[in-house]
Amino acid sequence: MTADTLPQSAPPVTVWKRVTDLLGLIRFSHTVFALPFALLSALLAWQTAPFHPQQLAGIVLCMVFARSAAMAFNRLVDRDFDAQNPRTAKRHLPAGQLSVGLVTTFTILCSAGFIASTLCFLPNPWPLRLSVPVLLFLLSYSYAKRFTALCHYWLSAALMLSPLAAWIAITGGIAWPPVWLAAVIFFWVGGFDILYATQDAEFDRTQKLHSLPSRLGVQPALRLALASHLITIACLFAFWKSAGLGPLFLAGAVGVSLLLIYEHWLVRPNDLSRVNVAFFNINAVISLGLLAIAALDLWIFPKG
Repeated sequence: MTADTLPQSAPPVTVWKRVTDLLGLIRFSHTVFALPFALLSALLAWQTAPFHPQQLAGIVLCMVFARSAAMAFNRLVDRDFDAQNPRTAKRHLPAGQLSVGLVTTFTILCSAGFIASTLCFLPNPWPLRLSVPVLLFLLSYSYAKRFTALCHYWLSAALMLSPLAAWIAITGGIAWPPVWLAAVIFFWVGGFDILYATQDAEFDRTQKLHSLPSRLGVQPALRLALASHLITIACLFAFWKSAGLGPLFLAGAVGVSLLLIYEHWLVRPNDLSRVNVAFFNINAVISLGLLAIAALDLWIFPKG
């Protein structure tokens, strides 16, 4: 046997590789779906409440830790289903890239990080008081599709907490602007999660998992997603009105409406090949775009 034919040992796994694998596991880039709405709510709250840098840090840390804990937990509880689904079989846990023990530890650390980050809002006690119930609600989403086809709206209810939580953390109370913004998120996320779930309609049926596409069929589910997004548009204009935002945000709301319609034009019952484009690219533009246009609107047309 020559040196060239000797078996080669696997390269050592570096800390950086573990970090990048964990970020891939939780789809860290998808943080753009909820974080901009929390920041948008905070921008509006700071129009009437004093700005404190630790509040901004607390919002970012809470959002990142909460979402990371929820996603890692979801991958843990779904790992057996993921292994059987051709679309998800190459995910980190079923593929053996990450161990159950490491992901469990990561989930616990992120959960602790979320609770600790609420201390940034003291002396306001509400973020800390609500941290455990909120975290449990976020984690419980992972079991929703085992018993309800409305699991898509459990996810959207989890994400809609972001603008409400940010407003409460800053002001200690609640008002109509974050409520309308939460309604935008509820119907928006519910709609695009239905779109995403069309890819697994047949798999969910065979595994006795619940989703609207598996229960109703792909075409009726797409119609329901469209209805959800039409309600999103109505809530978005109600948010614009209640928040007292100006013409720039109004133009942005019109643009978002057109993007949502385009999203449904991309996905057809007989052609689901562009679901991922509709799911990530367009929705990332919507969330980041609304934050940017709101910040610009508030800068050019300051409230009060």
